[in-house]
Amino acid sequence: MNVIETSLPGVVILKPEIHRDPRGAIWETWNQARMAEAGLPSIWVQDNFSVSARNVIRGIHYQVHRPQAKLVRATHGSILDVAVDLRRSSPSFGRYMAIKLTAEDGEMLYIPEGFGHAFLALTKIVGLAYKLTDYYHPESERTIVWNDSDLKIQWPVSELHAILSDRDRNGSAFRSAEVFA
Repeated sequence: MNVIETSLPGVVILKPEIHRDPRGAIWETWNQARMAEAGLPSIWVQDNFSVSARNVIRGIHYQVHRPQAKLVRATHGSILDVAVDLRRSSPSFGRYMAIKLTAEDGEMLYIPEGFGHAFLALTKIVGLAYKLTDYYHPESERTIVWNDSDLKIQWPVSELHAILSDRDRNGSAFRSAEVFA
């Protein structure tokens, strides 16, 4: 597993070694020893799976009192995955990074505690699997609006075509959002 640094401290891309032959392919999606060697959490308490249609945007989500690190991968289709630094004390506070994750390439994105997470489904159907370091805690959950003018996330979909939940459409502005110290 190759660990690739990103523009945001702590957010890394995990690129697996894929073994392909005429039958298909196989690769590791989780190896506790390799994750520990890379300095990443080796204890995960919850696995989630979501299915989304093209142009669905989920996020920008985070838990402010029970923060979660996430390990995200596409199981089918592709997404634009976005991490936003919400740590007020960080030099990269308010910056984001985005990466296209596809089921075919098997890359995963590790997002540490203190970051918001969002994604856009780029293909007809997307399956997304992610591991979490803490349990879902509804009272701690917060949402920043997906198209916040201060964050300036470059979504490759127009506002007219984006498919959003009410929660994501009506999220808080970044300037007034409750964030991490």
